Amino acid sequence: MRHLPEIETLVIKIGSNVLLGQNDGVNLEFISSLTSVLADVNKKIKNIVIVSSGAVGAGFRHLGFSSRPKNITDRQACAAIGQARLIWFYEKEFENFGKSVAQILITKDDFSNSRRCLNARYAIRRLLELGVVPIINENDTVVVDELKYFESFGDNDNLSALVAGLIGADLLLILSDVNGLYDKNPSVYPDAKLIHDVQYIDENLMSAAGESVSGVGTGGMGSKLKAAKKALNAGCHVGIINGRDTANIQRFINGELVGTYFSHTEDVYRIRKFWIAHAASVKGTISIDAGAVKAIVDMKKSLLPSGVVNVTGRFGIGDIISVADADGRELAKGKTRYSSKDMRQIMGRKSAEIFDILGYKFSDEIIHRDDLVVSAERGHG
Repeated sequence: MRHLPEIETLVIKIGSNVLLGQNDGVNLEFISSLTSVLADVNKKIKNIVIVSSGAVGAGFRHLGFSSRPKNITDRQACAAIGQARLIWFYEKEFENFGKSVAQILITKDDFSNSRRCLNARYAIRRLLELGVVPIINENDTVVVDELKYFESFGDNDNLSALVAGLIGADLLLILSDVNGLYDKNPSVYPDAKLIHDVQYIDENLMSAAGESVSGVGTGGMGSKLKAAKKALNAGCHVGIINGRDTANIQRFINGELVGTYFSHTEDVYRIRKFWIAHAASVKGTISIDAGAVKAIVDMKKSLLPSGVVNVTGRFGIGDIISVADADGRELAKGKTRYSSKDMRQIMGRKSAEIFDILGYKFSDEIIHRDDLVVSAERGHG
């Protein structure tokens, strides 16, 4: 038996490989079974959020396609009609248990914009307070780039991790078409062993993960490990289980030894740092010298202009930028207090000189420690 933490908010991620058949559209028996299990889980876990793929799969047959179309505009059309049908399937089944559902469509830009990101957070939290089950998917009808990669956010594994961090969830449970994480690819090696518990996600673990072979989803185990890492950074525990048997959800929550459990959440981010690290769009890059590297990585200090040796890209005050060492390796991300134009004028200079150079001085730091997320803190090399 496992000892799981007390769970108040649960995010369930349902991928296309679980929700859909190869070319048969939505598996309605699965949705019926899923809602029954979640209604029971909801008796002891107050808040449940679903991140669901499947919009294109729910729509293509209704529009007369014999299989999922490859043409982008056709896929947009399928997503538009399929999303409405998909939410109706969920609504119809949850009504049997007296539960209401809400549809939330999100794009990557919504997470990149701090105001829209917080608006989404407040809306989801209010829905949960009202006893509603939010069902979240990417807005596939308008996000053409992601449709090229089969409904990806990069993919919905990534989306589910961002949602879990956004709302402060306690557990992210990823429903997969395999039993969990193996020490090697089980479809190639018959002696592959299931890894039941993981604390640290390192390069060796990542190399053991394979890509999706279902032909329906795009996540793959590598994608799920990256998502797990993001969720763990936000203080959210993670489970990967075989979702084809919905009873595994209850088994996992009850502490039974099913799937793979990721439990190490020592370095918990506040919401602002989680957004900087994983959701915000990077507008430019600055390179820093060895002294500045030591200051921000080892001494955990703010970044001063004296340590900056190069500026690339065009960014404004408040934008998120990447901080790299002399070899170009990203060390951190942070919210800059000076524009790229002004940064080029003050780089390599002391903070006391900023006013004389620019005619104004916002602060001594170009990135304050509170707005800086160092790679070591994010669990990268």
